[in-house]
Amino acid sequence: MSKIGVFICHCGHNIAGTVDVEAVAEALRRVPGVALATTYKYCCSEPGQKLIRDSIQEQGLDGVVVAACSPAMHETTFRRAVASAGLNPYLCECANIRELCSWVHQGDPEQATAKAIAIVQTIVEKVKRDEPLEMLKLPITRRALVIGGGIAGLQTALDIADAGYPVLLVERSQRLGGKMAELSGTYLNFEAASDLLAQKIEAVTHHPRIEVLTEAEVVEVSGYVGNFNVRVGRLGTDKLVNWEGQAPSTNLPMYQSTELAVGAIVVATGYDRYPLSALPEYGAGQIADVIDTLAFEGMLATGGEIRRPSDGKVPREVVFVQCAGSRDPEHGVPYCSKICCMVVAKQATMYARRVAGGQAYVFYMDIRSAGRGYEEYVDEAMQKHGVLYVRGKVSRLFPADSKVMVWGVDTLSGRPIEVAADLVVLATPMVPSAGTAELAQRLRAATDADGFFAEAHPKLRPVESLTAGIYLAGAAQGPKDIPEAIAQASGAAAKVLSLFSHEEMTQDPLVAYVIEELCSACGTCVEVCPYQARSIHPVRNVAIVNAALCQNCGACVVACPNKASQVFNWKPEQFLAMVDAIF
Repeated sequence: MSKIGVFICHCGHNIAGTVDVEAVAEALRRVPGVALATTYKYCCSEPGQKLIRDSIQEQGLDGVVVAACSPAMHETTFRRAVASAGLNPYLCECANIRELCSWVHQGDPEQATAKAIAIVQTIVEKVKRDEPLEMLKLPITRRALVIGGGIAGLQTALDIADAGYPVLLVERSQRLGGKMAELSGTYLNFEAASDLLAQKIEAVTHHPRIEVLTEAEVVEVSGYVGNFNVRVGRLGTDKLVNWEGQAPSTNLPMYQSTELAVGAIVVATGYDRYPLSALPEYGAGQIADVIDTLAFEGMLATGGEIRRPSDGKVPREVVFVQCAGSRDPEHGVPYCSKICCMVVAKQATMYARRVAGGQAYVFYMDIRSAGRGYEEYVDEAMQKHGVLYVRGKVSRLFPADSKVMVWGVDTLSGRPIEVAADLVVLATPMVPSAGTAELAQRLRAATDADGFFAEAHPKLRPVESLTAGIYLAGAAQGPKDIPEAIAQASGAAAKVLSLFSHEEMTQDPLVAYVIEELCSACGTCVEVCPYQARSIHPVRNVAIVNAALCQNCGACVVACPNKASQVFNWKPEQFLAMVDAIF
């Protein structure tokens, strides 16, 4: 006979404000197999967990149901609590009566209470039929792959290698440094960019635990967290070469490849420039003296006089146009690239310092200068260097004689403005680097609506992808400035080091399995598995499951014509018992 303990959480007023939790406890006490049903204000608190632990030991409970919030919030917390009391953690289940009940039925407490009783009853029936399970243990390959050699990739590689683990850094261009290598300086500290980057590149290229492959890219990825198999392809200049630098003996395809095992992958592929050809309304690509901010960085980087492209003359009036293609879902991209306001303030300041008597104008929608010292930096550009900020969008831009005419409206005064500019600089958005979608498919990692790599959770898991073992750093995940990219790179490296700190990896045992006596090896489950966790055993001729890849989605259970595919603790008899409990 089961002895189930039911613990109903008030969750402050989140649940108890709508659901009559005492009535739920009273109803559950009448359910066969329930030995204890009680309530507590916050079950996830330490006193709440102690109540669960003490009840297991005092009452001899062989199963626990916690009626509280979503299992995604605290299922791990409660399973750890029951495990510390000597009960198998997989004999503990969460009944979600907050998101599924109290929050959606706030206007009907009576029905909310009845629904909560039904939800908890179904989970009680499930727990009665749960099996005690043990965590799966898997080996870990303690080598990391970093994709991308910009500042984020460099920082990630250094952090991991400095901790004692080998790193392979793959960069598809000929050099390391990414977009930071194109900068003339950084805002707040003009001279920092080149020195900082040079130091990072020097440290990476001479690090004994870091192998750098330039003009290379990841062409295939298989396996799972802790045990990825990666194939990297490299394209030589005049002829194909293998990794030892020797010419291949046979006629090989475009890429000469090598395969290696890694335990974790960090994606730091950076960003690309928004194409000027996509901004014809600004004359971009048509007027020689209309350029983007990275092109202007190239002018600043020379250290000498700034000269415009059309005739080599020093521009006396320069117009910066912010949000050129940004925050414009109809003609550009819908998002803000975060760095543009500060980049323009830096470039306008550098221009004012470099060109005596020159005048810089900035057309802006609003100024987003979020960061320590950032607002003061923009103010300094206005007050100290005379940069004229005009709140309003450019309405028309066209060539006239040797000038570029810029028409706009100052929305603060309501007056039209016309500037005869010698040079126009467009602050264009950051977009995903070329090949991001294809790489995401190879990694089985998700991208967001804008094409950047998507994090698992924007607040709680910002450096992890939805694919276990694959982490994100820098602008591969979205627009970022240098400090934020470096911080995220170190965060991703910390996640890798946390994984590598264990001798072996543990895996949740709630995965699919096969009843071999019922399996006909038809291969249907192999075809439908979205995680490539199924295969046909070459000797036994039955379907098998790679538990490390299985994500417990249940697709194989639905597809199997013989019902040979099952999921631990989600068996058909459990579902039927749950349905019977409320009908």
